[in-house]
Amino acid sequence: MSKNTKIAAGVTAVGIILLILLPFPFWANLLIVLGVPTAVYLTLDPSQRRRLRRVTRKELGR
Repeated sequence: MSKNTKIAAGVTAVGIILLILLPFPFWANLLIVLGVPTAVYLTLDPSQRRRLRRVTRKELGR
């Protein structure tokens, strides 16, 4: 596995553990998991959004 894959797997595992342990209701956890990336995407300029859509997943790590 590459270094980035190991990091992604670790972050995912920590996130799942925190979702189980934190005393938030399920809908609040779902709002955090889906809302934060959406808010970040919406703060990008239109040119940055186009570039992000155009770039393949392999090129995102560069």
